[in-house]
Amino acid sequence: MRALSRQLVALLGRGVVPTGQPIATADDVGLVRGDGCFDAMRVLGGGAHAVVENLDDHLQRFEQSARTLGLAFDSGAWRSLIAEAVAAWPDLPEAVLKLVLTRGPELNPGVPTGFLTITELNLDAMRRARAGITVRLLNRGYASDAFADAPWLLGGVKLLSYAVNAAAKRVAEAHGDTDALFVSSDGYALEGPTSAVIVRQGDRLLTTPTGDTGILDSVTGRQIFARAAGEGLDTAHELIPVSTLFESDGVWLASSIRGVCPVTRLDGQQLRVDHDWNARLAAWGGF
Repeated sequence: MRALSRQLVALLGRGVVPTGQPIATADDVGLVRGDGCFDAMRVLGGGAHAVVENLDDHLQRFEQSARTLGLAFDSGAWRSLIAEAVAAWPDLPEAVLKLVLTRGPELNPGVPTGFLTITELNLDAMRRARAGITVRLLNRGYASDAFADAPWLLGGVKLLSYAVNAAAKRVAEAHGDTDALFVSSDGYALEGPTSAVIVRQGDRLLTTPTGDTGILDSVTGRQIFARAAGEGLDTAHELIPVSTLFESDGVWLASSIRGVCPVTRLDGQQLRVDHDWNARLAAWGGF
């Protein structure tokens, strides 16, 4: 049996605290309503040698999520907390750094709750996923332009309300698959519960646009596309019909923690897999 992952907890305004110590009240609206946001990134190593991958990009996205929710955000305070936590983290190969900000206690409005965790990653699980995953298509229940002119739907915000995402992964696993890919009611690929979709057509890479679709801006996807374009490839953000997935030269689900995972089977149908292209996308994504 695998040993429990090691974890560190740090609270905004206090610093590192004992793991398992209570850090939120029972009426914190982040807990009872999912009213808050988070972001996550990979940490390589620990202490003075630790590297927090794409920290600036993730902090910028975290701040944008907070601003959209109307939550005050102190970038300097978060950077200081991250530095303290990472310095106290042991030298391990890979870990996930998660930042969480909620609106705070319902009975004490205006006092948000902010904390972070660093948790050791299961490297065996990461290697298996990066070698290939099977995916189930699931209808997200809305059209590809559902978020146009509807800011109250909070499109593009990395919300704490992840129950639907977790349910989607459970349904996929119940079908014998590794992960899910949401599709719109009008037949376009959107995103995975915790990942962006990337499709290859020859020397052209596609991914779903943000904005009207409501999907999250992917830090890893953005990095892959920038490096691919730098090598002369054509990249585009456009709506991808589901039929295109099956006709493509490759499909990947990409995220900051799990990495760039080639989809080997989609809804029970085998997809094309090119190991050279898998290696190229993984390198562009930093994995």
